[in-house]
Amino acid sequence: MIKSYHCVVAGKVQGIFFRSWVNDQAVALNIGGWVRNIDGEKIEILLQGSETDIAEMKSRLLVGPPLAQVTDLKCDWIDYDTEHESFEIR
Repeated sequence: MIKSYHCVVAGKVQGIFFRSWVNDQAVALNIGGWVRNIDGEKIEILLQGSETDIAEMKSRLLVGPPLAQVTDLKCDWIDYDTEHESFEIR
């Protein structure tokens, strides 16, 4: 099992290139994992990397890209069965 950080971002996060922005931020921080849309107004993210880089990513997620309106961010450390060396948009 790989220690991973799982987040769900809620608010105005779909239809504004939020997933693409998350991908760019993760690549810049050398974080592996994935991002995908869920539930109409939420995005689910799995992050794998150093705790320092993940902490930086979490602070960036609270703000999001220019058109985003993040209303809620829930994150937890989890054990995940797959290691991701790169980041992908699902």
